[in-house]
Formats: sequence, structure tokens, C-alpha cells
Amino acid sequence: MEYVRRRFRSAVDALEHLVGGLGTAVLALGALFGAVVVAAACVGGVGLLLVPGMLRAVRSVADRERARLSRWGPPIPSPGPVPAGVRPALRDPVVRRELRWVATHGTLGFGAGLIALALPIYAVQDMTFPLWYRLVPPDAGAPGIGWWRVDGLGDALTVGVLGIGWLVLAVATGPALARIQARPGRRLLPPPPGFDLSLRVAELTATRAAALDAHAVELRRIERSLHDGTQNRLVAVNVLLGAARRAVRRDPARADEILERAQNAAEQALGELRTVVRGILPPVLGDRGLAGALDGLAAACAVPCRLSVDVDVRCAASVEATAYFVVAEALTNVVRHSGASTVEVAVRREGNRLLVTVTDDGRGDAEETRGSGLTGIRRRVEAYDGRMTLTSPPGGPTRMHVELPCGS
Repeated sequence: MEYVRRRFRSAVDALEHLVGGLGTAVLALGALFGAVVVAAACVGGVGLLLVPGMLRAVRSVADRERARLSRWGPPIPSPGPVPAGVRPALRDPVVRRELRWVATHGTLGFGAGLIALALPIYAVQDMTFPLWYRLVPPDAGAPGIGWWRVDGLGDALTVGVLGIGWLVLAVATGPALARIQARPGRRLLPPPPGFDLSLRVAELTATRAAALDAHAVELRRIERSLHDGTQNRLVAVNVLLGAARRAVRRDPARADEILERAQNAAEQALGELRTVVRGILPPVLGDRGLAGALDGLAAACAVPCRLSVDVDVRCAASVEATAYFVVAEALTNVVRHSGASTVEVAVRREGNRLLVTVTDDGRGDAEETRGSGLTGIRRRVEAYDGRMTLTSPPGGPTRMHVELPCGS
């Protein structure tokens, strides 16, 4: 049963990838047609003026595919603008690779996307055919098979069985089709060896600055927690112990009362200190692992929370701690701001990345600029070279998707 569930989830993810790839394939097909037209016009000497615009269009489509592939795997940086001038642009290795990609993705990627989209449609159509076959004249035949005359329920049920076959085929071939569709982009769109990665350097510089800012904020939070909470409790304990020492001979009963208050204050200080320690690195991660730690968060959430964790191998402690804090902060936001009735948390590992998705059915319209902690989550994620995507239209639902690199 668990194997079937994983296969269906993998097929649904693959279908999502393929539909997105079909969109860029349509754009690539249009760019390919434009490139062919411009090339034909160049034969007559009138198309040279159109070459820069055509190459910029190809670069725009390729950047869309780079962004799509970066959401599902290792990021692919954009090379920036196309070189000025026809000759420098056509000699640029990145431009040549993009033209090859347009030709491949506009044909192979388009075909893979159509197949992936057609299989579920055929499956639903055929599986439901026994429910509406009476509305179709027998001479019209089965859906998509005009020569197959349907004379009764038996023939209609046979078509329904064929629909189950389409569904099995879609589940079985979906991940492979997604890999086939993405392979040209993964091979041709990354910068070639020796390419200037100044944009990547700038991105890493900004990420490092964000990580330092996040670290400074975390230190200030810990300092405030210790100063405003634990330190004040310990000062109170010290004052109470002094008072008890002075009263122990004059009024033993009063001294006993003061000592009890001092013990309560010490217990509160110890509890606050444990809270601060858990905020630095929750011990439950080491004791129960990420799944157990998240299970505790889900159980303590004021909004009903459904948790799904599919992580077979332990990740690095820092990655698990980041995933834990992401979920903790996200659930806090759901309780405080969303007005949701349910929330779902899904954590799984795909290759060398840990994927965390938090979805609630609240009012939506969440923004990072409103002080809801989303900026802190993004900084913590980017500090580990991860990515965070937030989708929150007015009226909901709100979906936060985080990807963290976790090694091989």
C-alpha cells in the first residue's frame, strides 16, 4: 500500500512538472518557428535586423525554463542579456546552446508534455464511459476509437477497463517522461565550463550577508530571552535567598515562605533556560529525529494539523534544525494570522534536496513585509543555499514550499 501511494504521488509530481514543461515547450516551439522565419529571411538579406530581437526572445524563453528547472532541482543561473551585435551574439556559446535547446524542447518536450496530459484525460474518459455510454449513439463507437461499436454495458465496461490501463500507463511512465522533458534543459541551459559566474558569486554574497543578518537577529533574540527572562528570575532568587537568610533567626516561618518563593523562581528560571536552549537546537531532533520532532509540533498546534514525513535517511543536523524551525514558524503564523481550520505539512526527500511544504486553508494574502516571520524563514533557508516559494492569493489557500540541500 505504501508503495502504491508513493508511486501515485510521484506520478502527480511528474504530471505537475510535465504540464509546466509543456508551457515552456509551447513558447520554445514559437521561438523555433520565429528562428526559422528569421533564418529564411536572412537568405534574402532582409532578416539580419530581426536577429537580435529573435535571440532576445529565445533568451527569454530559456530563462523561463531555467526558472522552472530551478524550482525542481539544482538552480540554473541566468547568463544575463544577449551580447550586443549579430556576430558576437551568434558566436556566444550560451546563445548557441539555447538555440539547440529551443529546437529540442520545442519538439521533444512538447511531445512528452502532450503525452503526459493525454494519458490522464483518456483514463478519466474511458473509466467513466460506462456511466454515460447511453448518451452516445452505438455507431459513434468508443471514445477515441470510432471503429469500436458499443452495443451494451459489456462493451462499455471493456472500455472502462481500458481506462484503467491508461491510468496505470500514466502512473508508470510519468516520472520517465518528466526526466526526458527536463534532460535537454539540464544539459544545454547551464553555463558552459569556464563561463563567468559573476551572477552566482553575487547571489552567494547576498546569501552570506543574509545569513550573517539572520545570525545577528538570532543572537539578539537569545540575548533578550536571557536578559529579560532568566536573568531577572535569577536576580529574584538571589534577593529572596538574602531575605530568607536574614529572617531565618528572627522569623523561621517567614524564612520558610521566602525559601519556597525562591524555589519557585528558580524553577521558572530553569524552565525559561530550557526554552532558550530548545530555541537554539531542539534536543528532540537528536532523540527522535526530524519525523518525531515534527510530530510533536503537529500535535501541539492549535489548528488541526496533518503531517506527512517521507525521509528515509537522516540529513545533516543543521538542515534538520532549519526544517524544524521552518515548520515551527509556519505553524505559528497559521495559528496567529491565517484563520485556517486545517493545515497540512509534507516533508520528503528527493535526491539531494529536502522538500518542506506547509499548506493551510486560511484567508491567504500573506506577505513578507507585514512582520509575520516570513522574512526570517527566507533568510534562514537562503543561509543554507535553499529556496523558499510562497503562494498566498487573497481568500487562500496559502502554500509555502521550501527546498534545502541535504547532500547525496
